[in-house]
Amino acid sequence: MAAGPAQADFDRRSLIELGGSVLRIESQEDSGRMQVGSGVVIAKERVVTNCHVTRRAQSITVVQAGSRWPVQAQTVDAVHDLCLLQVPELPHKPVALGKAGSLREGQDLAALGYTGGPALRISGGSVVALHQWGGSQVIQCSNGFSSGASGGGLFDEQGRLVGILTFRLPGGRSNYYAMPVEWLPAAEQAQARAVDVKPHDGQGFWQGPVNTLPNFLQAAAMESAGQWDALLQLTERWMREDAADAEPLYLRALANANLGRDEAASQTWQRSLTVNPGFSRSWAALAELYHRSGQAQQEQQALASLNRLNPALARETTEKLGTDAPLPAQHAAAAP
Repeated sequence: MAAGPAQADFDRRSLIELGGSVLRIESQEDSGRMQVGSGVVIAKERVVTNCHVTRRAQSITVVQAGSRWPVQAQTVDAVHDLCLLQVPELPHKPVALGKAGSLREGQDLAALGYTGGPALRISGGSVVALHQWGGSQVIQCSNGFSSGASGGGLFDEQGRLVGILTFRLPGGRSNYYAMPVEWLPAAEQAQARAVDVKPHDGQGFWQGPVNTLPNFLQAAAMESAGQWDALLQLTERWMREDAADAEPLYLRALANANLGRDEAASQTWQRSLTVNPGFSRSWAALAELYHRSGQAQQEQQALASLNRLNPALARETTEKLGTDAPLPAQHAAAAP
């Protein structure tokens, strides 16, 4: 197992043990080309991977340490980009399953996958954002991964699988996304929908034209391009669709701030915290706004609230602002 920058809070022996249940996936296409990805053992003789890894496969093989097991059948959920592989006589131990819905922004995570192809790698990081979509939360994290890691596992501090590594967006070190384990099919449902290994149709929700993507991905494209007026229009519709989601309010405030409308931005970030007091990105944004406008007391209050929720983001924000005043010691731990 190749060592990436794993989080210190994770027990090294536990990560190595988890690595025994994260396997290399080889999908052989008619053209002779082989697509390489990763997979996680989630039940006896069952391995989950991304459907974009197996989409053109005429045959699929699970590989680890020189041993190989052929895949007999697969259950395809193309929209969520999750394919469940049936692998007879696979001896590997299933991992424990957690819940993406139990995560919080700033929580440490470990990603395991075959980044680059030949060797299993561990990547440390944390939850950047949790995007409500499809009845669950798509995980955005800072655990870096690249080609070959698709279908790998994202684990919480207790070693529970919370997400399946799936795609990344260009620009920045925090644009990595994992599908929530809540989307995995129940055993009976998976068995009923299993089909022989062959090329399959469909594409993941994240792979279509920009105007067909979920709101949070459309917003990411607009933010990256600096399309603030377009982001205001998107968030206005988004807020009508889901009044219980703080994210469109956060993004609407971000657009206003970039258009020089600080008062509107401040009010909207505060509204987002009324919807979700734990939305740490809004606290960070408010701290920056207060710093910029010379409101030192409000800045320190925002940083203290942020530090209770997301100490790592609080440190990052404090360093960015060059704030001299230390964060209160009593807020050194994340809020329960």
